[in-house]
Amino acid sequence: MNTDAQLRFNRRKRPLSADGRLHDHLRGQQRKRRGARVLVPDCFLVPPPEAKSADFDMWDYIRNIPDRLRLDNGLRLLKGWVRASKDVPQDPSKDVPQDLAWGNGLRLLKDNDVKPGRVVVAGKWKVDDPVKVALKASAPREEAKPCWKDLHEKTKHNDKRLGEIPVKVDLLEKTLEEQRKKAEPPKEDLSQFFVPLTAEDEKEVQDCLYGNGSSSKVLVLHEPSNIEVSRGKIRCLRPHGWLNDEVINLYLELLKERGIREPKRFLKCHFFNTFFYKKLACGKTGYDYQSVKRWTTSRKLGYELIDCDRIFVPVHQNVHWCLAIINMKAKKLQYLDSLGGHDPRVSKMLARYIVDEVKDKSNKKIDISSLTEESIDCIPLQGNGWDCGMFMLKYIDFHSRGVSLSFGQEHMEYFRKRTAKEILRLRAD
Repeated sequence: MNTDAQLRFNRRKRPLSADGRLHDHLRGQQRKRRGARVLVPDCFLVPPPEAKSADFDMWDYIRNIPDRLRLDNGLRLLKGWVRASKDVPQDPSKDVPQDLAWGNGLRLLKDNDVKPGRVVVAGKWKVDDPVKVALKASAPREEAKPCWKDLHEKTKHNDKRLGEIPVKVDLLEKTLEEQRKKAEPPKEDLSQFFVPLTAEDEKEVQDCLYGNGSSSKVLVLHEPSNIEVSRGKIRCLRPHGWLNDEVINLYLELLKERGIREPKRFLKCHFFNTFFYKKLACGKTGYDYQSVKRWTTSRKLGYELIDCDRIFVPVHQNVHWCLAIINMKAKKLQYLDSLGGHDPRVSKMLARYIVDEVKDKSNKKIDISSLTEESIDCIPLQGNGWDCGMFMLKYIDFHSRGVSLSFGQEHMEYFRKRTAKEILRLRAD
């Protein structure tokens, strides 16, 4: 090897310390990346066959796998299943230039074409508990004395007219305070969302979820929709269960009846069941409007979708529940994923659907370019591998009321019990 080639070869090598060892800061990140690849064996990259069961318990499954895979209550394992089902990189923002990575891949998502069916994970969003934020903001603070008051005390003896300044300032502050109160939106009453269950309700729910009896025994029959929920089906509302179609669809029917019962209290919404998007997106060429054309006739619904404020579409991503919202008033398409993901294919599919639907039922034309896709980057996210279905239902519940998503992972156990109670009573509060 000649001298120049040897110099170029040696220039690519890392300089070593005097003892010939690499410093920890030079090899730590690389060692961490290698370790992350080894932590999840190939046998856990796909969901097990029992995950298709209606009473699948995620915690029972992860209890029998290595400790390192259940440190985060199966959250990392679920994310791996979702990514593997769509064959996408774990974090696309890590493989792009720094000037494109500032938005955790959101800017890259807008500027580049995405193949149909791919889910782009938008990174880790920091979501604060709105209740805690509100309490922190309302805490009393020690106010500093305005500097003009010190100057006024020192100079007011020079001119008597300076004594009028505090009176004028007080008058202006009162005027500004009145204007602020008028401009502030009314405070949301969150008490209705977290009403404690009575002792009678607790006993009924406990017996329903854990009591003895045949799992095939029908506990609830909703006659208008002909949905029946057996003891085995409703057990998915136990703390670690994955929600099934029957429980989700029955709860959506109860939300629909709630809106009809109290139209002034809730927005005018339409709730599609869990089979709608599967039917719409699973035609020979993907999009298939004809297969769902008869789902929304005026004779069945009594209204047209163009008259609704919001349309809710549950989306099942193989092993994970997400929610799509067609906001008819704001002309926006929203996608809420409790894992912080995004699927542009869903928005494109629903944009085409609502254009065809309005044209067919109302004989009106909607410009598809007027429907904007909104990325909601501040939503409550799940902290385990089994609460995605419950998060989706509460997204729908809160949005149908027109209020902010003021809940978090710590409320999921309560929401599971409350949902079981409402299903047993066939009435959503």
